[in-house]
Amino acid sequence: MTRTGIGYDVHQLVTGRKLILGGVEIPHDRGLDGHSDADALIHAIADALLGAAGLEDIGFYFPNTDPRWKDQPSRVFLEQIRGLLHRQRAQIVNVDATLICEAPKIKPHIPAMKAAIAAALAVTPAQIGIKATTNETLGFVGRQEGIAAMAVANLEMAGGNISP
Repeated sequence: MTRTGIGYDVHQLVTGRKLILGGVEIPHDRGLDGHSDADALIHAIADALLGAAGLEDIGFYFPNTDPRWKDQPSRVFLEQIRGLLHRQRAQIVNVDATLICEAPKIKPHIPAMKAAIAAALAVTPAQIGIKATTNETLGFVGRQEGIAAMAVANLEMAGGNISP
């Protein structure tokens, strides 16, 4: 049985933090605020994968109240989720994600992001789609106050069974 999940995440841009998106450090004057590295792209992908498997959301597995996850790279979350999916007998078919930000330009970093995410999930970069768009200067994203990400994931569940 093929199952689909969706994910969404947003983090505020702040000074004094590195900007990490898709597991890649991107030169920018601000970074995303959060308990971990605040990688909104990976967080959206994590929720999409967890949702497709019928599991709890990212906050359940990696709560921002747990000091173990403080300043952790979000790729660690994907590696842990990969293990959860394996135990569920779920195979990742593909992930498709969109980053929404006015700046910086994302396109030059997409190949490195795809490679980093694919490595964390033990899939090929061809199974990872990443796009970027702006918010046409509208809202908090348009005012460059934050960055948002959306993702869809498809899993093939062995036997169609899901047991959290």
